[in-house]
Amino acid sequence: MNKVLKQFGSYFGHKGVLLTLHMLIVALSIWLVVLISVETFKGIDFYSEPRFHREQFWICMVFLADYFIELMLAKRKWHYIVTRFLFLLVSIPYQAIIYRYGLQQYLSDEVSYLLRFMPLIRGGFAVAIVVGWFTSNKATGLFLSYLVTLISMVYFASLTFFLFEHGHNPLVKHYTDALWWACMDVTTVGSNIVAQTGVGRVLSVVVAALGMMMFPIFTVYITNLITSRSKSSTDDAGLIKSFKAYMQSNQAKSGNQVSSQTSLPEHQDENHTAPTGDGKNNP
Repeated sequence: MNKVLKQFGSYFGHKGVLLTLHMLIVALSIWLVVLISVETFKGIDFYSEPRFHREQFWICMVFLADYFIELMLAKRKWHYIVTRFLFLLVSIPYQAIIYRYGLQQYLSDEVSYLLRFMPLIRGGFAVAIVVGWFTSNKATGLFLSYLVTLISMVYFASLTFFLFEHGHNPLVKHYTDALWWACMDVTTVGSNIVAQTGVGRVLSVVVAALGMMMFPIFTVYITNLITSRSKSSTDDAGLIKSFKAYMQSNQAKSGNQVSSQTSLPEHQDENHTAPTGDGKNNP
């Protein structure tokens, strides 16, 4: 019994540590999104603001610590390294390294800006895990994970599109124009805003491809939900029908028992009063 309790405690202790780490990563990812958004909307140069690359550096350090903690907790360490090697790569503080050694002059604005989104790949995976743990239905967990991914990608694409198209595209005057472009492009409907820069053209293709991959998942989820509800209703109806049949069967058995008990004394009286035919019963 003690062994079972120890295994039970170690399992939930292990799961609790992982859940805490993933929730911390989600919170830091949200803060990183806030930093990138403030930088984009206010037009602040990332490398001229020490606060930005300092905070991103420590966020990446937490991501790296999470990677090595999970590696120590993993039972199959080589399998973890192979399957999660991408998370190690995206957790490296590239921006801090570039700033420390003055390499920003060798990078284009496009590459430098896109490097800031790399740690968010780790945050997206953490969101998927946390959502899966808090939802009992796998289909619902998968649907919510894809929904969060889709919303995040639309937001990041609109930020990037606004940064590079603003000032070059006369139709992109405000961020709301870029957000409208992203929403229309992800639904593959399209809008009257046509990308003018190379980054904008690439985003137009990527966002449309993302929409074609993501939206069929919504259809599958709704179909699965309707099928599950229909099956549940059919099962409930079958259960009620079985219960009624069971009650009717019990009532029939009870009626047969009562009729047999009432007819038994009549047969006994007939056996006692019937003459034997030898006249011995007459006085």
